[in-house]
Amino acid sequence: MQVHRQIDALARADDADGSTLVRAAWAIGNFDGVHLGHRRIVERLRARASASSAEPWVLTFDPHPTAVLRPERPLVLLTSIDRRLELLEGLGVAGVVVTPFDDAIAKLAPADFAAGLLRERMGACAVVVGSDFRFGAGRAGDVVALASFGAAAGFVVEVVEPVEAEGSVVSSTRVRAKLGEGDVRAVARLLARSHDVDGIVVEGQRRGRTLGFPTANLETVEAALPCDGVYACRARLDDGRVVPAVANLGVRPTVAAGRSLEAHLLDFDGDLYGSRVRLAFVDRIRDEKKFAGLDELRAQIAADVARGRVLLAEDGPR
Repeated sequence: MQVHRQIDALARADDADGSTLVRAAWAIGNFDGVHLGHRRIVERLRARASASSAEPWVLTFDPHPTAVLRPERPLVLLTSIDRRLELLEGLGVAGVVVTPFDDAIAKLAPADFAAGLLRERMGACAVVVGSDFRFGAGRAGDVVALASFGAAAGFVVEVVEPVEAEGSVVSSTRVRAKLGEGDVRAVARLLARSHDVDGIVVEGQRRGRTLGFPTANLETVEAALPCDGVYACRARLDDGRVVPAVANLGVRPTVAAGRSLEAHLLDFDGDLYGSRVRLAFVDRIRDEKKFAGLDELRAQIAADVARGRVLLAEDGPR
């Protein structure tokens, strides 16, 4: 999959005529989380591209438009841009353009966004968007306006209706809400995968080792986390191995060790310091709580590990 950080990089050299644009069908959006609704848009994008003898491309934004339009309301994303690209590649798109959502794009008149950006600079023969898509200065353009501009500029527009799951529309906002509740099983149903985060393993205080349950302490996590608690997880290591794990997220009140995300990898013995681990949250085991002492904490961790094994076995192999 090709990845470009500027739209004009899509121009390709043509031996006879100089430079030509890729003939592309485009899906446009933030795609944070790449949830079921996003997957439906990409599915329709690929079908539209095939029917138009075009390549399926995605235009997404980094930073997220909210950072520009509502900086007073910081948004923790479900996926880092690198993870978003990885997930989109897995859905079979030919390429992704990651462009900054800056003042220049935010202030484009809707007609200039459609004709100047989509048609002239991006070579759009088709555009696929969700029904809530807005564009142009002041978010003045909607899907009806986009279809009208497209007809004049020479590209077709397909609007994908929201996907519903369990009685409600699937959205990044709904996924964040379920994460905030710790309902990672519901999150997995909305994403068609377990929610995961990447982190670098750093040296901790080695209390887990003294308790008989050594942990990998993850830092530099760049994605939304579930609420504090203990979770059954799968840890993907740098070498591609996937290892069952039980993770604690929170302030570790029994030992007053401060906030951390730490995972005990089951049946694993090795040095992970400095390596990147992807931790996928499969199920919630319990809330974080303070215990009377280390013996009580050790007994609870053993029970958590046993419960984690059961939950991971019920979830099936991955």
